[in-house]
Amino acid sequence: MTSTSPRSTTSRLRTTSSVSGTSTAPGLLVAGTTSDAGKSVVTTGLCRALARRGISVAPYKAQNMSNNSMVCVAADGTTAEIGRAQWVQALAAKVAPEPAMNPVLLKPGTDRRSHVVLMGHPAGDVSATDWATGRGHLAQAAHDAFDDLSTRFDIVIAEGAGSPAEINLRSGDYVNMGLARHADLPTVVVGDIDRGGVFAAMYGTVALLGADDQRLIAGFVVNKFRGEASLLRPGLDSLEHLTGRRVFGVLPWDPTLWLDSEDALDLAGRRASSAAARKVAVIRLPRISNFTDVDALGLEPDLDVVFATDPRDLSDADLIVLPGTRSTTADLEWLRSRGLDTAITEHVRRGRPLLGICGGFQMLGTTISDPHGVERTVSSGSAIDNGVTMDGVTVHGLGLLDIRTEFAVDKTLALPTGTWRGAPAGGYEIHHGRITRGSGEEFLGGARSGLVFGTMWHGSLEGDELRHTFLGEALDLSPTPVSFPAARERRMDRLADLVEQHLDVDALIDLAHQGAPSDLPLLPPGGAS
Repeated sequence: MTSTSPRSTTSRLRTTSSVSGTSTAPGLLVAGTTSDAGKSVVTTGLCRALARRGISVAPYKAQNMSNNSMVCVAADGTTAEIGRAQWVQALAAKVAPEPAMNPVLLKPGTDRRSHVVLMGHPAGDVSATDWATGRGHLAQAAHDAFDDLSTRFDIVIAEGAGSPAEINLRSGDYVNMGLARHADLPTVVVGDIDRGGVFAAMYGTVALLGADDQRLIAGFVVNKFRGEASLLRPGLDSLEHLTGRRVFGVLPWDPTLWLDSEDALDLAGRRASSAAARKVAVIRLPRISNFTDVDALGLEPDLDVVFATDPRDLSDADLIVLPGTRSTTADLEWLRSRGLDTAITEHVRRGRPLLGICGGFQMLGTTISDPHGVERTVSSGSAIDNGVTMDGVTVHGLGLLDIRTEFAVDKTLALPTGTWRGAPAGGYEIHHGRITRGSGEEFLGGARSGLVFGTMWHGSLEGDELRHTFLGEALDLSPTPVSFPAARERRMDRLADLVEQHLDVDALIDLAHQGAPSDLPLLPPGGAS
């Protein structure tokens, strides 16, 4: 795979934006009536469908707010960090993920403050009050990245964020209609019919926008439909009549199409069909990150993966997983406040396996030090107490592994590889913590003592041979024929099949090349003259 696939023979019709005056190339913005409406699903499906047609396509999201991220390689050969969703969409498009596909990544630390990753690298913090006035440099970087992609690919499929009708935030928006206006992008609004009220949400999304924004809203896609299609048709016809915009299709509900998650809005376990399945309890930390680490476990037929926040949920667990976190010390405090630390220690005392990943691994050690205040910038601001304070910058860990952690200012981004028990292993590292291991066996950049395992490598369980070797040692399970990479490919192909079957892909390609129709009506109140 390369990030500059040969251009297809598709003509590139649009050259100059009638709105912004900037140079443009074929592209499409996939917006949504709400968060989690299906923007990522539609974008991913379109990327794979177009790639299968031989079209050079790039995914793009100007700004992502998620603690689920991935490491990729930038054009200069350095490692970089982008949102997990755009990384998956690049795989769907059959191109190499790169920072320009997600130029701004916000990693929430509190309700009001987020860490900024700009073009793949740390760039300070931003607060909620900066939304309208303090993000001009982020907008410029995001638009520059889009313009760059548009010179190297036939079509750019851009994914919006939240809803474009968040009119209180419109003045500082560069992700939804701000991006559309910058590049004269025709926009399709996705609505989740499973939530109810989809027709009102679609009409209202257009009507609340100003006239110049409305001129770029070209139509709609209905997502997650289940039921009798003939009963939906009158609503679609009315929506088209009332808005003067077409519905490009209706995607059916398919529960098998879970993709690598972008955020924790819909964290759910992966339940096994066998009553004899082993229970894997994943601690749902308040600031959980990279929880896709356990997706591969969820595909194993002999495992029942659940997320837990109560000590009682751990009492019958066969394996406990402490996942990554955006704030290790604050989430360790939360763990203790709920008595989960005692439940975890009792689990280990009974001879049952425990796996810690990145921040979860750091909690298992003896001490965690933060002399530079790296984590204080993203913690809740509450004092660390419950008997864990040592000297103001160092706290006690759970003491289940002989390792010490010290946070450094510089973030580590890496794509490590190696072997364990003869099985090839790999993953990615995103962390400020530096680990010093005392006694114990090395395990995937971390440590192991008995049935307590800790690794700094996210994504290692996606490797089939490594996962089966680990489950054999930890739970005495025999290897299964499950292949996580193959399952991901099947899901993306299945999604592309549904897109081809249920959306008018030819019309969407034409829309991307020709731009929004010039005769779209304006809806009141936003479009009133």
